[in-house]
Amino acid sequence: MEKAELIEKINSVLAEEFEVEPETITPDADIKQTLQLDSLSLVDMVALIENEFKVKIKGSEISQLKTFGLLYDYIAEHQA
Repeated sequence: MEKAELIEKINSVLAEEFEVEPETITPDADIKQTLQLDSLSLVDMVALIENEFKVKIKGSEISQLKTFGLLYDYIAEHQA
């Protein structure tokens, strides 16, 4: 899957799951603010990403993924 397709799919999945407008999901946007995540819904997001994109996100890495751009890069690098 090309990165542009991957980004589109990530945005679509997250926008639907967390009921936000897809346009609000931009590479520089803060994930927690944009999706209005608390610690519990952050865990839900990680589980969704892991299931949907077949990647494993370590607990120590979650806090480093602050923007969607960082999340896109992480998923692209770690996909099987």
